[in-house]
Amino acid sequence: MTGPVAKPWILEIAPYVPGRSTTLSGKKAIKLSSNENPLGTSPAARDAFVSAADSLERYPDSGAHDLREALAALHDLDPARIIYGNGSDEVLHLAAGAFAGPGDEIIYVNYGFTVYPIATRRVGATPVVAPDHDYATDVDAILACVTDRTRIVFVANPNNPTGTYATRAEIARLHAGLPSHVLLVLDHAYAEYIDGDIDDGGMELARDAPNVLVTRTFSKMYGLAAERIGWGYAAAPIIDAMHRIRLPFSITIAGTAAAIAALGDTAFVEHTRAHNAEWRRWFSDEIAKMGNAGLRAVPSQANFVLVLFEGRLTAEQAYSGLMEAGYIVRWLPGQGLPHGLRITIGTEDDNRGVIATLRKLAGEH
Repeated sequence: MTGPVAKPWILEIAPYVPGRSTTLSGKKAIKLSSNENPLGTSPAARDAFVSAADSLERYPDSGAHDLREALAALHDLDPARIIYGNGSDEVLHLAAGAFAGPGDEIIYVNYGFTVYPIATRRVGATPVVAPDHDYATDVDAILACVTDRTRIVFVANPNNPTGTYATRAEIARLHAGLPSHVLLVLDHAYAEYIDGDIDDGGMELARDAPNVLVTRTFSKMYGLAAERIGWGYAAAPIIDAMHRIRLPFSITIAGTAAAIAALGDTAFVEHTRAHNAEWRRWFSDEIAKMGNAGLRAVPSQANFVLVLFEGRLTAEQAYSGLMEAGYIVRWLPGQGLPHGLRITIGTEDDNRGVIATLRKLAGEH
């Protein structure tokens, strides 16, 4: 006897592989593989989370009214046009589920976030991978991939796992070149880490255009990865369609309370941003000093740096050496980057320790 058979496009999905939390031997180590906030989370968010324990018997507010109002006030948005979900991952899946299916195409960039192909294949759509330009988003390459079957274009800005950034002019040109029936999804998971006042204009497009969705998360800058709170903003018809397939209670009472409190703790956010900017710059400069050994840092606007190994020391050797020294980073052969390590910007001690280890490994090789 045989059992049920999954749809062929489901069996084509490569399951998501998260960053490791332990070494190969099971020994605890400093985790720099998942781009978590090395400074923890806001004390106000932690207190709000603990206080929510008094409501464990209650279902969450399915409309997330208070969270939407807080987000709308901070970003000057219409709360009715905000959607929320179990991390921005769920919001990305909702976009694919509402606007694509078998026979449709979804475009994303080479070296893009691994959720994009999963969300694409989950709904039976065809993934189309646009070539990159030196690990960065190539607008012309994306536009060249557009066909009558294209329904969605996913662009992470800054991009994960490369950290590269597409400018406001590039995003505007991409949007202008897309047919009106194509949904442009701008994934802003790392937008809070961008240097200075640079802005890709995505939220303005989402306010004014009928075919732009911007997604964000509380997992990175706000240090709430455990609570899985994500959100998105788009025109009302887009949000309405996504709500129709959204799980009714996908975010928790405690997580919502923590997220609202985190939005109000601007001091923690600014401290995190300043720390990341300082040490991202330092880390990239230190990698540049090892250029003669074949190490190269891809310019990053996120809370991580993609280090390329183009000399005798391979990424696999560096990955193993760092793990032996007590640091877990992200080796990326499954994403077409067997020569790259994505390394989260950590505390000062973390960053100095990783660089010292890489310098030793590069000298040994």
